Amino acid sequence: MAVVDRRKLILEAATKSFSLFGYKATTMEQVAKLANVGKGTIYTFFKTKEELFDDIINSLIAEMKEAAESVMDENDSFQEKANRVLLKVLEFRETHQLTIKLIQEEKEMGTQTVVEAMQRVEQSIIQYIKGIIQKAIDDGEIQPCDPELTAFIMLKLYFSLIIDWQKNHPPLRNEEISNLFELYLLKGLSK
Repeated sequence: MAVVDRRKLILEAATKSFSLFGYKATTMEQVAKLANVGKGTIYTFFKTKEELFDDIINSLIAEMKEAAESVMDENDSFQEKANRVLLKVLEFRETHQLTIKLIQEEKEMGTQTVVEAMQRVEQSIIQYIKGIIQKAIDDGEIQPCDPELTAFIMLKLYFSLIIDWQKNHPPLRNEEISNLFELYLLKGLSK
């Protein structure tokens, strides 16, 4: 078996273990068993569990970016781009087994490594949206604003409308979220 194949097997096994058991409960021995390699083989590629987890989070961020880019259309308006990207990212978060488990562990246990990883994921989403905002500013589509702060507000508004709202209310449809997003945020940005 090639060296690259073993590394890939280890990453797949670790992703599976983190997805099923969370960060804290995953051990290198568990990963070795799932990958069908010796524990020492893992250490030839990753010095620590944290390093292995970091590599997986980097892959997760790349997957999320790919998902966001899959719904982008340069001909769309700023509002359409923002809506599509935010909905896709939130859909990814809610359907990707690893993010589901990490969000649960972050909330229930507050594992510091997971908290920091989820902050990195959120920051990467904000940076991606910031790029969309900056382009809209440069193109004169929206008024000048702080693109990073605006990206943060947009993401949090979507989180609130999708996640927090449905704790005590029926879930909103995507069209309703888009309309609320326009009403509360974009009417003030549009020229």
